[in-house]
Amino acid sequence: MSHEGSCHCGSIRITVNDDPVDGSECNCSICRRTGALWTYSSPTKVKVSGEGIGYVHGDKCLTLFHCNTCGVITHWTPIAPDYDRMGINLRLFEPSLWTELPRLYVDGASR
Repeated sequence: MSHEGSCHCGSIRITVNDDPVDGSECNCSICRRTGALWTYSSPTKVKVSGEGIGYVHGDKCLTLFHCNTCGVITHWTPIAPDYDRMGINLRLFEPSLWTELPRLYVDGASR
């Protein structure tokens, strides 16, 4: 199934050709500040339209993107080209897609 979401202003649109099975809530220094709810998918199943601003932090394993206009965190991509997983902020999509999903709590602060 295909799901479409966007940042607040609509400059960045994301289409995921996969059904999320859960939502990850992370307590790392970035996620606890932004309130992102993550789902993960292969980059081959995700289409990102529009251009965000990338931010690389900490262990430099991923690039976190946000919209240049409204500032909403949209997704992250791995730095390593052979890593077949990216993160998508579920809060870009209608709540009906993610409110009933089981939550995983990720202790990113301890890494």
